Amino acid sequence: VSTQSTGLWQCVLAVLERFPRATVYVYTGDTDATPQEILRNAESCFGLRLPAESIQFVYLKTRFLVEAKCYPIFTLLGQSLGSMVVGFEALWKLQPAYFVDSMGYAFTYLLADLIGCDVISYVHYPTISTDMLGKVAAREASYNNSAAVARNPLLSGLKLIYYRIFARLYSHMGAKSKLIFVNSSWTKGHIDEIWGVPNKTTLLYPPCNTEKFLQIMGTRAQRIVSVAQFRPEKDHQLQIRSFARFVQKSGRRDVKLTLVGGVRNKGDSDRVEMLKRLAHTLNIDDLVEFKVSIPYCELHQVLSDSLIGLHTMWNEHFGIGVVEFMAAGIIPIAHNSGGPKQDIVVPGAGFLAETEEQYADHMIRVLEMSEEELEDSRRRGRSHVTGTFSDASFRTVFMEKCVGDLCMDLRWIEELGEPFEEEEVEEFD
Repeated sequence: VSTQSTGLWQCVLAVLERFPRATVYVYTGDTDATPQEILRNAESCFGLRLPAESIQFVYLKTRFLVEAKCYPIFTLLGQSLGSMVVGFEALWKLQPAYFVDSMGYAFTYLLADLIGCDVISYVHYPTISTDMLGKVAAREASYNNSAAVARNPLLSGLKLIYYRIFARLYSHMGAKSKLIFVNSSWTKGHIDEIWGVPNKTTLLYPPCNTEKFLQIMGTRAQRIVSVAQFRPEKDHQLQIRSFARFVQKSGRRDVKLTLVGGVRNKGDSDRVEMLKRLAHTLNIDDLVEFKVSIPYCELHQVLSDSLIGLHTMWNEHFGIGVVEFMAAGIIPIAHNSGGPKQDIVVPGAGFLAETEEQYADHMIRVLEMSEEELEDSRRRGRSHVTGTFSDASFRTVFMEKCVGDLCMDLRWIEELGEPFEEEEVEEFD
């Protein structure tokens, strides 16, 4: 699994809070990191002090087999089969009572099920979705369907057959899970449809540690901010074009657009340069600034100064960036799809849009709001965030389902011959 996942560590904490004498084993491909370094990183990133004596790490050497770069064609199938090799190594080294997957490697469930593990999955995003099938069938170019394939009816037909076969395999593997958690209503809808076991599936919003953002107060600058990696599916072009349309309609050149994000590789760096050229072409380059891979303290300062938060990714499965906007008192204008639409942006706490015109109109609307209207919107947003997306809520729901559906309490008594005791695991800011 990824040791950079807050969901992973919250699951670990949930188990150890209820079963403090249990041992949790974490499979990891971070072979160059010691257990102490991994736990220190979890403490630094997520503010969690974990009991080192209760956590053991199982190092895996085959993790490279799940990297997309290994499979230039048939990527989904290649990564899934690669995950089975990784899963075989993991289960060869350790056969746990409960096999918890937070990375989306559904093809490993077959192996875990065969050796008698109870499989628990936390799905962030389906490996394949009905939306992906629909785009291929409609011959629509997108990040998962190249323009060359979309233009060619033969290639589109072959890809659709491949996707349908893969979806059938994915459904069979996913159904091996005894307990399925999903991170949003959007994900739940797709997993219910593809895996076909809604009776096993529970909506569990991801833990969002927003305490520091909730402390942000004070007046805001005339700044619109976006926080997202510079990946193609984040659609930064729509943000820049929408902002240009806002400037054109309002005539205002006293508002700044700040794009904050990380880059993973040369492709992302080239994308940043392309976006800068687009801003120049639209005559707004003096109003748009880019902050690439900035430290957390600088991100916190940018959010403290911002009034509006932009999100433009179509069908994002959840949208933690939108949650952070709302926690920071920023009025979100998010894409009218996926998690932001179904779970996050509640009435009165922000706006939803799809087109340049809609985004521009909402920007004008927010900038015209009175201070009383802004404060009311912030209050609604922060109330929704704290009541729905907290760490404690995540751990409670996770363990309630594990105990209720998998009878963990009874298994603990049967195997150890003694009842469990609940203790607290320390958290700090």
